[in-house]
Amino acid sequence: MKNNLSIVLLVGAMFSVTSCATIFTGSKDKISFNSSPEGAKVFHKGIEKCITPCTAEIPRSLSKQMVTFEKEGFNNKEVKLTKTFNPVTLLNILFGGAIGVGIDAATGSLTKYSPKKYEVELEAKP
Repeated sequence: MKNNLSIVLLVGAMFSVTSCATIFTGSKDKISFNSSPEGAKVFHKGIEKCITPCTAEIPRSLSKQMVTFEKEGFNNKEVKLTKTFNPVTLLNILFGGAIGVGIDAATGSLTKYSPKKYEVELEAKP
């Protein structure tokens, strides 16, 4: 009986340290957007997120992520969101959580957006 309890506790502890980056830092980042002139709609994956100046939660992803600024009378401006490695992911490697690294990869939490503020200058249509 004691042996079974030890195994259950060990398995529970193992799962509690998996996917550390997802658990500790989430799978989205709050990013601020501003435009000149203000009042541009910010789109991510075709969905309107906010109107500048604003802050929106953008889900993390390992794939390339773009946002588009749109304002009537101005050319659309597409901006690539840049990412950096999320160091919290190292906890999975240190504690042997291969499953956790997989979860962090699936949720995009291996990376985080940096910078967290984007400012664009919109050009007036001719």
